[in-house]
Formats: sequence, structure tokens, C-alpha cells
Amino acid sequence: MKFEMTENGFETETSFGKLQISANDEYGFRPYQLLVSSIAVCSGGVLRKILERKRMPAKHIGIEVKEVVRNEEIANRVEKIHLHFLIEREVIEDSQMEKILHLTSKNCSMLQSVVDSIEVVETYEFIS
Repeated sequence: MKFEMTENGFETETSFGKLQISANDEYGFRPYQLLVSSIAVCSGGVLRKILERKRMPAKHIGIEVKEVVRNEEIANRVEKIHLHFLIEREVIEDSQMEKILHLTSKNCSMLQSVVDSIEVVETYEFIS
């Protein structure tokens, strides 16, 4: 990837178009939003694959970022992210979800990249 400075931040060209990044959310995605999005979507994708491999595919998975805790005293660093999965199911049982979420955490490369510096909490609920 290559990033170029703009008047209000930086941008890069991707195969899906320009990605604009700025500290000001009027001009693009804020860096912390991209960090949180990467962890959330990576986790969701891994969760989906695990459910498919266990022959319990979800009809739909939504992800809500319930909380992002940042520490203003230390460069406004991200210290905690709470991901809440909304899962529409056919055969997924509650008793299996703890193990499935554990596998999700272990196999998400983005989450594993920050495991020692950001607390990531994963919760779920089944929806219809």
C-alpha cells in the first residue's frame, strides 16, 4: 500500500476505490475506526468460517461495536473494544458458543495482532 498526504489527511488507492484517512472525521475514516473495523470484521469472518465448518452456518451475522475505551493520557490509545455479535441461526446451540468464540479469537489475525495491548470482549445474542 502507498499513502499520499492530502490537505486533510492521507489517502490510498485500493481495488475498491480511494480510502481517505484523517484525524478529522469530516474528511475520512479516523485511524482508530479502521483499527476497530479491522478487528470486528476479521472476527466476524472467522466466526462465519468456524460455523460453516461445524455445519452450523449462520443465516446472518451482524456486529455491533458496543464500546471502545481510549486512554487520553497515553496518546488516546485504544485499550478496550467490545464486539457484540448478532447471529441469526438455524442449528447453533448456546452450549457451543463459548468454544466457538474462543476459536474465533484464537484464529482472527487482527485480534491476535493486538492481543497483548487491547482488551477485546466478545459477546453474542441469537436473533430471529
